[in-house]
Amino acid sequence: MLRKIIGMTAALLAMSTVPAVAEPEAGLLPAPTGPHKVGVTTLHLVDHQRTDPWPDAVGKPRELVVSVHYPARSVRGYPVAPQMTPQAAAVFGQLDAVYGHPELPKSGVDWAATKTHSHVGAPALPGRRPVLLYSTGGGDPRTINTALAEDLASRGFVVVSMDHPGETSEVEFPDGRVRTIALPEDPRVKPAIFRDMIAVRLTDTKFVLDQLEVLAAGGNPDAAGRELPRDLARSLDLRRIGMYGHSAGGTTASQAMYDDPRIDAAVNLEGHLDYAVEPGKPGELLPVARDGVDRPLFLVGTDGYLDDRYRTSWAAMLSHGPRTRHHQISHATHWVFTDFAPMTEAFVNARLMPEQDRVKLVGEIRAERSVPVVRDLVGAFFQRTLRR
Repeated sequence: MLRKIIGMTAALLAMSTVPAVAEPEAGLLPAPTGPHKVGVTTLHLVDHQRTDPWPDAVGKPRELVVSVHYPARSVRGYPVAPQMTPQAAAVFGQLDAVYGHPELPKSGVDWAATKTHSHVGAPALPGRRPVLLYSTGGGDPRTINTALAEDLASRGFVVVSMDHPGETSEVEFPDGRVRTIALPEDPRVKPAIFRDMIAVRLTDTKFVLDQLEVLAAGGNPDAAGRELPRDLARSLDLRRIGMYGHSAGGTTASQAMYDDPRIDAAVNLEGHLDYAVEPGKPGELLPVARDGVDRPLFLVGTDGYLDDRYRTSWAAMLSHGPRTRHHQISHATHWVFTDFAPMTEAFVNARLMPEQDRVKLVGEIRAERSVPVVRDLVGAFFQRTLRR
């Protein structure tokens, strides 16, 4: 599967629009539930001290793109952000929706048409806010967990969502370049690639935290020095930092907290805590699961995505005592933590995908139940652990 994805890269980069379909359907994102309006901006960060590890960018500096969602003082006059830009959506619709998640509709969806509830460049609400980092699931772009980031921002957090270029379906840079997946082999069946992938993600996380320190000190870490939203720098309280992630991002969040004392609490949304020796079989525990950690960690899983790796590595993590807690969502599976939960329900209603494919992705649980459950689990955990 991964070789098919990589082989499509050149052709997809030449595309600028999704092929025309009759009355394309837009996905729907649920509105945030917190008291604050939400602003959003994008930062292009370049690590000149590190070269990119993946084959399509050998010898080049490591480049990252992050979205920052934050409580806004006012949103009047500031445009609503799309979930994906047209160019990123074109690649996602042909690459991720066809090969990465074959359950998704092959046609009939305008991936660029989904609007968020965030306003581009709106001024930040005065006051220091806890900061949350988000790391994506393997292969998924950061945009596929927009609704949770928006909800957390509406509750008073500054949320910094990272892509990990080279191992996600697509990342669009501010100059219009779109970088697609470039892993040499599939990390699900090649443990050495998974190990390398997590190592890169951990270094990405440290670098982003370093750049947030630059921002909070009044600097502008954006590679092109683009104008930042008013008062954004003064909204960051780097004395209170949490991190959450889905799948490989959950692995990253857990280990990053172990490695970096700046991270005070973490949520792992169904990420393995070991390095597998073969698919589905337990392997060497990550240091965080082997040794435990002295800060709060919340493991959130589903009853539909269990294997021996989860059972063994999560049991090891939980054995270290009450700092680590666990919750399981019933009638759900792996991508219930993402925007696919509400979006696939809309696609089923529009007869663009069968119900059984929705269940494969997110489980039998309906979005009206799963969305508030995930939001409340993550939001309440950070409200409790990051309060002064």
